[in-house]
Amino acid sequence: MKHNNQLPNQHFRKEWQLRVKTWFDQPGRKLRRHRNRVAKAAKIAPRPTERLRPVVRCPTIKYNRKLRVGRGFTLDELKAAKISARYAQTIGIAVDFRRRNRSDESLNANVARLADYKSRLIVLPRAQSKRTPELISAYKSAVQLKGDLAPIANNVVVEEPRAITEEEKKVNAFYTLRQARANKRYRGVRDALAKARAEEEAQKVKK
Repeated sequence: MKHNNQLPNQHFRKEWQLRVKTWFDQPGRKLRRHRNRVAKAAKIAPRPTERLRPVVRCPTIKYNRKLRVGRGFTLDELKAAKISARYAQTIGIAVDFRRRNRSDESLNANVARLADYKSRLIVLPRAQSKRTPELISAYKSAVQLKGDLAPIANNVVVEEPRAITEEEKKVNAFYTLRQARANKRYRGVRDALAKARAEEEAQKVKK
């Protein structure tokens, strides 16, 4: 106990049965979740049990070299793949209206992911007259996909350790970074001064 505070007097033994949480039904819940997954897969067969989701990079500098599955495709990615957002949600493609593309690399990668999904997709029209024999036979021979819908490969190239060259030893990294920071910070002021000096020189020439 520190300082002049009130002495603690918690009544932990009072009706403790109401405050104790148990998890004795965990094995039963595990079995029930498994049965529900199997029933759902059988109900929607031969459709995949999971939605197609984009490839995104993890946030922060520490983890941004790693790829993972995102929440949904952006509107730009769907537009480049020639798929409307409303239609995408009906064929098992997740859509995220909030995410934005920050680079062409992510845009092209997800567009290629959508194109690959479309090439493997079999869509039966609702109208019976539009269902061709080829589509019906392809649908009947289709098998439900097990595992990841489109697995992500983290192709990280790890450089082998090497000796530091003499040119790299001469470079002062701290000075270079501070100089670049200062150039960016004072660029507007320096441009304004250069413009004012140019105007003064122009006025001197006119006189």
